[in-house]
Amino acid sequence: MDVKVILLSIGASFMLAILFGPLFIPLLRRLKFGQQIRTDGPQSHLKKSGTPTMGGIIIMLAVLLAFLKFSDKTSEFWVLLVASLGFGLVGFLDDYIKIVFKRSLGLTAMQKLIGQLLFSVIICILLHQMHHSTVVSIPGTSAHLDFGWFYYVFVVIMLFGTTNAVNFTDGVDGLLAGTGAVAFAAFAILALHASEHESAIFSATMIGAMLGFLVFNAHPAKVFMGDTGSLGIGGGMAAVAILTKTEILLVIIGGVFVLEMLSVILQVGSFKLRGKRIFKMSPIHHHFELSGWSEWKVVTSFWFVGIVLAAVGLILGR
Repeated sequence: MDVKVILLSIGASFMLAILFGPLFIPLLRRLKFGQQIRTDGPQSHLKKSGTPTMGGIIIMLAVLLAFLKFSDKTSEFWVLLVASLGFGLVGFLDDYIKIVFKRSLGLTAMQKLIGQLLFSVIICILLHQMHHSTVVSIPGTSAHLDFGWFYYVFVVIMLFGTTNAVNFTDGVDGLLAGTGAVAFAAFAILALHASEHESAIFSATMIGAMLGFLVFNAHPAKVFMGDTGSLGIGGGMAAVAILTKTEILLVIIGGVFVLEMLSVILQVGSFKLRGKRIFKMSPIHHHFELSGWSEWKVVTSFWFVGIVLAAVGLILGR
């Protein structure tokens, strides 16, 4: 595949996000789609209350238009589109209910589960129809396992786990947009190496869209992506890992997201079992904020960790 197409995909989605920002941010502000800030979180975040959210629309729309332009509309195209836009839609509904109906929890846990399961099943059906391999390779070795029918259960677990892990990471200005762009950069390289055209193009459009969004989301953020963006990014990332047969590498390349999710699991588990918290607050990026780190220090440190993990993933993947 021509690397020029990858660069054009990045550039196109970046410019689209840059163009959409000034259009959507004032609209979201006029509609009073403002973020509600947790009162038990870092006090410095309280001033962010009312900042427009649901900015993930900017990312998803930029990705959609650029992907439509440069992709070949194969079976892989539909898997990637359903994974990103489908989970993004669940996130959009969750954000919309939170803001418009003033319900702090948005969709109920059951409603969100049904929505995510619906799109996960559609993805599994598409994978089955395209005779996608059910073999999973162990990175850095020649070992591999054929999961058979269990592979589709594994796919659902991947989609649920990745979207929730990515969602936990969205809590500090620029954190998810930066770490997400780094992870997709690694997957774009792996997709190129594996001649997975659609996954490479999709990853490129995600890189550009998130970097464009970062222009408005870097501290101090003018807009937040909300669940619309985080669930869409997570769904797309899991789909790329599935299509490029780098399922296990996702845990390494997306190590920052795994760390964020583990911090929440450990915090909740410790409090329920021992009545004590491990961290000052979870997800773990808030722990560092409450420990005195500035937002910028937290974000750049996590970006650096993401870059290192992406490099490790690339080494193992090749």
